[in-house]
Amino acid sequence: MGKTSAKVFDLKGEEVDKVRLPRIFKTPNRPDVIKRAVVAIQSHRFQPQGRDIMAGKRTTAESRGTGLGIARIPRMKERGQRAAFAPGTVGGRSAHPPVAEKKIKKKIPRKEMRLALRSAISATASKEIVASRGHMVNDVPDFPLVVMDEIQSLKRTKDVEEALMNLGVWPDIFRVKESRKVRAGKGKMRGRKMKQAVGPLLVINKNEGVAEAARNLPGMEVASVENLNAELLAPGTHPGRLTVWTSSAFEKVEKVFGGR
Repeated sequence: MGKTSAKVFDLKGEEVDKVRLPRIFKTPNRPDVIKRAVVAIQSHRFQPQGRDIMAGKRTTAESRGTGLGIARIPRMKERGQRAAFAPGTVGGRSAHPPVAEKKIKKKIPRKEMRLALRSAISATASKEIVASRGHMVNDVPDFPLVVMDEIQSLKRTKDVEEALMNLGVWPDIFRVKESRKVRAGKGKMRGRKMKQAVGPLLVINKNEGVAEAARNLPGMEVASVENLNAELLAPGTHPGRLTVWTSSAFEKVEKVFGGR
């Protein structure tokens, strides 16, 4: 029989209470469904793109027909033998260019999306799954990691750092900091110069200043329990993000996502 309760820690990393483990944390691990859900969420951010329907067609090129001992491709009148217009020729138009009408949004059944979210939440309670994502979990005292609501009222980054150190989460923040590197390729010129790993997620019930205090920590994200989705809990389609739950959010998660 699995766990029936979770330990609650204070900001000093000491166990102060226990809470009943919500049934949602017993949902089977379904990485296949989680991947479909995350890809569907990501597809809604894509911007449609297409080409001008006249691209490559604004030319005087015409074929000269047969009997001249040359290929019958369209050639420009003012530039001698220069080919144009036809797909597959140097300087010609694209054969099948992208169109803005292409359907790029992926759909997923509502029940399947809900199963993916429940499974992603459940994965945060497994030390093996969290470690397989690459998170540093050796110093984390318990899974799922539940902390008192006091953390929601922290207003200084220094205080958040101290709390994460006491909870054993700081090594994962350091891992993210060390992973920062300059992106290879043209993305450097397009507003995404740096790449870094994904850090821990803090799930809260009410923001009393901690969201602003934690946003400068590398890879750290803060989310309300009502705003959780599969991508937040399983970045890159891989379940098991290192997650810190506040006690009120932990008790509320069953109420928000526990229904069928």
